[in-house]
Amino acid sequence: MQTLEANERAADLLWLAYLLTGRREPSVDVTLDAMAGEDLDSEEGASSFFSTWMLAWSRKVVIGKALAAIRDELATSARLTGWKQYGKSAIPPRSWVIDRNTSKIQLERALLALDVFPRCVLVLSIFEGMSLEDAAILLDSGLELVRQARMGGLRELTRNLARMQGWKSAPAGPFVMTSGMQHA
Repeated sequence: MQTLEANERAADLLWLAYLLTGRREPSVDVTLDAMAGEDLDSEEGASSFFSTWMLAWSRKVVIGKALAAIRDELATSARLTGWKQYGKSAIPPRSWVIDRNTSKIQLERALLALDVFPRCVLVLSIFEGMSLEDAAILLDSGLELVRQARMGGLRELTRNLARMQGWKSAPAGPFVMTSGMQHA
């Protein structure tokens, strides 16, 4: 039973690293580094408090190592996020709800379709329950940029999940350009 629980914890840490990095190889390396020295099979005699503390510590190590593994890509994505205007894209109506049968694989695909910085902001703030201030520190970014990335990331994630459920955005109608010409 302990081996099964240890394997589930390792798989959970690996998935966390994968969602942050978006790549399998560094995710495996990060997870193995975080678990080095930790004998996941021998919890005999370990108190529940210590076991919980070790799991929380392992998650922090995975997060730190995963973000370090993609530091350059993350910085580039953060710059692009600062320039991006998220409010322009169509999203499903307020009445839309995620299908209860949405699988972990579908969620993973919807998340991995996001650019690196907004994805990391969502994983840290939504899935890990981290404050935006702490996420900004870990991501070496300003709080306003993290807020913008969270808002935009949530919009894109919602749109991605809705599309997987068959939602189609309405085709863009005519709009007026600054020159006054109409385009379809």
